[in-house]
Amino acid sequence: MKRTRGRAAVTGMCAALGLGLMTALTVGLPAGGLAGCARQARGPVIRVSGAWALYPMMVRWSEEFRQIHPDVRIDVSAGGAGKGAADALAGRADIGMVSRDIRPEELAQDAFWVPVAKTAVFATLNAANPVASELAAQGIKRSTLIALWTGGSPPTWGEVVGKPAVKDRVRVYVRGDACGAAETWARYLGKQVADLKGVAGFGDDRLTDTLRRDPQGIGFNNLAYAYDAQTGRPTAGLMVVPIDLNADGRLDDHEDFYGTIGQARTAIAAGVYPPLLTHEVYLLTRGKPTGLVQEFMRWVLRDGQELVGPAGCIALGPDQLAAGIAKLR
Repeated sequence: MKRTRGRAAVTGMCAALGLGLMTALTVGLPAGGLAGCARQARGPVIRVSGAWALYPMMVRWSEEFRQIHPDVRIDVSAGGAGKGAADALAGRADIGMVSRDIRPEELAQDAFWVPVAKTAVFATLNAANPVASELAAQGIKRSTLIALWTGGSPPTWGEVVGKPAVKDRVRVYVRGDACGAAETWARYLGKQVADLKGVAGFGDDRLTDTLRRDPQGIGFNNLAYAYDAQTGRPTAGLMVVPIDLNADGRLDDHEDFYGTIGQARTAIAAGVYPPLLTHEVYLLTRGKPTGLVQEFMRWVLRDGQELVGPAGCIALGPDQLAAGIAKLR
């Protein structure tokens, strides 16, 4: 959709979206246009912005919440954790979705937050990668990941798996938006986001599409994008890259848990998958929320938790949920 201006254009966008289903899938939609739709819509509106990691989950939550509150409109847009925090603190959104730690400068602006789920970040590549079978058998070492994302080596996929005859060059992708996934990935590599090198892509969904078109590419995605929540398998066209955790050059039985989202979740819960690659995701507001926003956030921590697994996230423990509910009182 091209960027448009003027009241007439906003009216057209609202009609095109259909105000009867105002849970907006808004990537690429002008922010001003959304605000115009919200002003024209009747009934209360909750504006939500931020992390790609939480975006599919938030869409499900908004749809279910409207089943019991049909007069409520919920606008959901993704643009990265940094955008979500900034939008909420500046009043451009009622709730920011944040997939990283809350920063001191955000606390200084009266940031209030509660954890609502967990996710994890996985290395992903095209299922037709020239050495996909070798990677499935031996995995990839953390030291190799560090070299790929910080030094641009090894330069070929053959060198990655020890098959010099394979000359296909490795193309590394990073995230160009201010996202929690990049911070998590950099942390696992012992680096900062600024240290990561590669072709920049915006958002989990676009990076997924890019990798499905590039057999030589490798990137990283949040759990909800690495796997298809409906089938439980890796997203069509992608391979989730196993990590050779003990760096012995082969994928041992205890390291082989990437076939389904259920296996991955089990490995995460057991602490087998590197804890540095997992993180909580938060809902953030400016100051303690009140009214409808508070009600929605409490619903997320109670009834909304039933949807966490089916939407591709990881549920929090009961103590964390109880602490979040208490914090909202």
